[in-house]
Amino acid sequence: MNRFIEKKDSLSSGIRLILCLAVLALASFKPADDQGGNSGKGKIKTIVIDPGHGGHDSGAVGRQSKEKDIALQVSLKLGKRIEKELPGVKVVYTRTTDVYPKLYERPALANKHHADLFISIHCNSGGASSRRVKNSRGRYVTQRVLNTSAKGTETLVLGFSRTGDQDVAIRENASILLEDNYEQNYGGFDPKDPSSYIVFSLMKRQFREQSIKLAAYMQDQFAASSRVDRGVKEQSLAVLATAGMPAVLTEIGFISNPDEERFMMSAAGQESIVTDLFNAINTYRKNVER
Repeated sequence: MNRFIEKKDSLSSGIRLILCLAVLALASFKPADDQGGNSGKGKIKTIVIDPGHGGHDSGAVGRQSKEKDIALQVSLKLGKRIEKELPGVKVVYTRTTDVYPKLYERPALANKHHADLFISIHCNSGGASSRRVKNSRGRYVTQRVLNTSAKGTETLVLGFSRTGDQDVAIRENASILLEDNYEQNYGGFDPKDPSSYIVFSLMKRQFREQSIKLAAYMQDQFAASSRVDRGVKEQSLAVLATAGMPAVLTEIGFISNPDEERFMMSAAGQESIVTDLFNAINTYRKNVER
């Protein structure tokens, strides 16, 4: 704590700037009721589906596939299922092709359409480690080894990230660095600076409980389909930060795991994932509309 303090009752200029940005963000934030969003009572009329990454941002990469492609395929199938089986519910996509909408544009689109739910679909990755091995010439070289053992599903809601839980947040927020003027677009937020996460921690989420409930329904469905349940987690994710409605980011499997990658690439696997997500959304819908 001392490194953030110049003198008693005085924050460093950097933290003061972040606090000011947070206050401005809160002052300009409109509750979903003002935007036409669902407050937890009434009908679910509009759902925004966000296929993660896209375009020049591949996301996580497996042996045979890229996260951006699987996320898009599952998203389009989920949207069609919703439109077919939930008459009167409008589906809006943040992308329907291999393009890259900036992270702040995705929840902004949901706000513009007065969406009742925002669902971002992603694939997870177990990361990689380095080890020293001897090559054919007898020399030691550094080899990058992919973690192929991690598996399962998890669904994230906006919350307070602990240091040990920031791996997913850092990986997803790293997409910001591919954008021009990212500091301006995100009010000074820098995914490389841990102190910047204070902005997210100060932003009140009106739909925290609803987001957690939807996330829990998703994980229940995945578990019922014999997927490994990694639970509901809170992370400081830029793509959820300004959504004025219940919003979740669901990791549908580990692309770094060959078995899960094949599952997510297959028609049967995608159908199973879509069914789980649809059932969770429908359960949530029935709960808020009763």
